[in-house]
Amino acid sequence: MEEIQSQSDNYRSSSSSASSPASRVPSSNFFYLRKPGSLRQPISFEDSPEWEDTDVEVRVEEGGDSINAATTPASPSLSKLNSGSLPSPPLPEGAAVARKIAGASVVWKDLTVTIKGKRRYSDKVVKSSNGYALPGTMTVIMGPAKSGKSTLLRAIAGRLPHSARMYGEVFVNGAKSEMPYGSYGFVERETTLIGSLTVREYLYYSALLQLPGFFCQRKNVVEDAIHAMSLSDYANKLIGGHCYMKGLPCGERRRVRIARELVMRPHVLFIDEPLYHLDSVSALLMMVTLKKLASTGCTLLFTINQSSTEVFGLFDRICLLSNGNTLFFGETLACLQHFSNAGFPCPIMQSPSDHFLRAINTDFDRIIAMCKSWQDDHGDFSSVNMDTAVAIRTLEATYQSSADAAAVETMILRLTEKEGPFLKSKGKASSATRVAVLTWRSLLIMSREWKYYWLRLILCMILTLCVGTVFSGLGHSLSSVVTRVAAIFVFVSFNSLLNIAGVPALMKEIKTYASEESNMHSGALVFLLGQLLSSIPFLFLISISSSLVFYFLVGLRDEFSLLMYFVLNFFMCLLVNEGLMLVVASIWKDVYWSILTLISIHVVMMLSAGYFRIRNALPGPVWTYPISYVAFHTYSIKGLLENEYLGTSFPVGQVRTISGYQALQSAYDISSKSNSKWGNLLVLVLMAIGYRLLLFVLLYLRVKKNTFIHKLFKCDHDTNNPR
Repeated sequence: MEEIQSQSDNYRSSSSSASSPASRVPSSNFFYLRKPGSLRQPISFEDSPEWEDTDVEVRVEEGGDSINAATTPASPSLSKLNSGSLPSPPLPEGAAVARKIAGASVVWKDLTVTIKGKRRYSDKVVKSSNGYALPGTMTVIMGPAKSGKSTLLRAIAGRLPHSARMYGEVFVNGAKSEMPYGSYGFVERETTLIGSLTVREYLYYSALLQLPGFFCQRKNVVEDAIHAMSLSDYANKLIGGHCYMKGLPCGERRRVRIARELVMRPHVLFIDEPLYHLDSVSALLMMVTLKKLASTGCTLLFTINQSSTEVFGLFDRICLLSNGNTLFFGETLACLQHFSNAGFPCPIMQSPSDHFLRAINTDFDRIIAMCKSWQDDHGDFSSVNMDTAVAIRTLEATYQSSADAAAVETMILRLTEKEGPFLKSKGKASSATRVAVLTWRSLLIMSREWKYYWLRLILCMILTLCVGTVFSGLGHSLSSVVTRVAAIFVFVSFNSLLNIAGVPALMKEIKTYASEESNMHSGALVFLLGQLLSSIPFLFLISISSSLVFYFLVGLRDEFSLLMYFVLNFFMCLLVNEGLMLVVASIWKDVYWSILTLISIHVVMMLSAGYFRIRNALPGPVWTYPISYVAFHTYSIKGLLENEYLGTSFPVGQVRTISGYQALQSAYDISSKSNSKWGNLLVLVLMAIGYRLLLFVLLYLRVKKNTFIHKLFKCDHDTNNPR
């Protein structure tokens, strides 16, 4: 304690510009929302909801367009608006008033989270955290990088990764129960958006995926979400990104991510880093928008790394973390009192959040060491000579013995002593509806994203023209057989290889699915069916356009049935190739490694396809079995050659002829049966189905694993913490 006291005194003496907490209360030109008199008071129980006096009932009217809710009384902290507080922005004429939302109280008690490291669940990321969030308020979890903010938020929301284990209790409206689907929203730090859709279209399709009912009944929900996040000016603009150079600014993109969760009108909204990569103006606008959302009754709980003075004043409560330890929980301005009591008063010209993070961020120790090495040449740097570890221990010890910590425990006891109303699910959209929505949305995306779809079609046409002109004018003589085999091999192999250019688009679809599946907006089977149905028209367009150009330039047999088989065979080849791309992309989850892997696979398949060396002559252990039988090139080329040469004959001399099968024996290995081409086509169909079944298993196992581990942790958590 002597060391702590000496370090604290040293820091206090170095802060000559520091003032008492009372003098740190900003003047009326700042955006603070509390009176100066509330600074020295511990946490008040005025914000505690009384379940017996408040009947929280969520009623969905016919069609599900609107939700009427009797909410808990707004927190008195919201009524403590002084004359200098930020006024609410005026609503335009004809604008709808924000709908009231029935919030829910969320309490976490003795919450500890461990991450599986070298030893089994040895690393404690969050340590015995206590706190709560009330309806109509914004509660922020603040701390430096790697302090456990996001882990604590995920633990409260029940969304920890499978490598983490949680101990402690989480209560919702006084009951230890999971929040059902639709009762809460979780916004990731990085949520994949679809740049080729407008804001209104993106939210509309999200609403169709989430909510039950008819398509036309979702428009009111979308308009409410747009209004709640102040996106009216951007509603008809493309989100941008991906294959678009321009799009929405970063702040508006963040608000779109939040609006996607608001279409369910959740009682509780969790947001991981809402100010991530935002400038000061965008950050202030974001927080004012969230403050307006909280005023409707919604419970907001989010993480933040750092904020300006104006943004800091908008918070209702703050949970300050460092290395997983809770250094303070309570009213935001009371945190200033806490730091002053611990011997770290905030200087006048410094932002409170900057001051807090400066005191508890261990990364500043490196700056201190650097500054001390400069003292001889550049003067005294005594203002940064505080040991961060000492400051953290001092703040933690001061908080544990403070009236604020005791008030938190009393509030938690009061919020959990009686169960309130249970949150109810609003229902889900049917699987058939989701498949239809995903199919139509994907078709719309394909029609707009020219870099990944139309440019890919143009490149295939250019390649086909090149191959067709190189192999044009072959005729139908016996001498043209070997050259025609080469033409078909190049056409199938090079077009399949060129279609790897669609990996970025498929990767985008998988990331969008992962983002929607994490919030239960989609499923593995729904995603696969929607993706398959939407890709069929595009792949068929590539196959029929490329096949027609190649077929007539090379001069294949002029029969309509043979031409249709050629188109169908090449279409199935592209469908198999896309299934393979989806599997590889879902395994790697990275564009570079997926493309590199696919190119390697295609090269190996081309080598074993039977053109460079007939299959019967390939080395047996590896190249014949299994590679040549796994390569889809083999069956596509065999089918096309059988389609072209079976049933034909070539004259040899004046009296002798040989069949097309005999003419091909020295160039390619095909079957002599007349229906063998349909067998090869069937193999391609089975391969297309097989790759998508494999993708379904990979996606399903990932979801099943996360669900199983979540239930396992919940059972372990309930066993170790009986109520």
